[in-house]
Amino acid sequence: MLKSSLPKSSLRTEQPPDCEISQLSPTSLTLIADFFKVLSEVSRLQIICCLKSGSKNVSQIIEETGLGQANVSKHLKILAKAGIVTRNQQGINVFYQIANPFIFELCELVCDSLSLQIKQQHQQLEQLKAMQQSF
Repeated sequence: MLKSSLPKSSLRTEQPPDCEISQLSPTSLTLIADFFKVLSEVSRLQIICCLKSGSKNVSQIIEETGLGQANVSKHLKILAKAGIVTRNQQGINVFYQIANPFIFELCELVCDSLSLQIKQQHQQLEQLKAMQQSF
């Protein structure tokens, strides 16, 4: 693995010295870890992205994501239990929607961070190529 010639602080935002997360109990940290575990499944992220445009029923989610019915139902149950989505019964249909739009801000932060890392890795590869060509 290549070591970055850039300071580590350029890979992430500096945390203030009094970072609140460092003061949390192990029980609280477990809750945070469990929340991120829910987001660590591709199918659940697909469902979340599908719901960004508004509430949908299971059939609409299946159609938009290409996932199977049993798979969608299982993941919606997990997302609902984690408080990421809510369900609303309208007649015989159940519609799911995002409980708190902050989830999209969180995803954007992760995407921005990954994009920066990829850009930096690309720059490092270019530097290595230039070094190889000079030999």
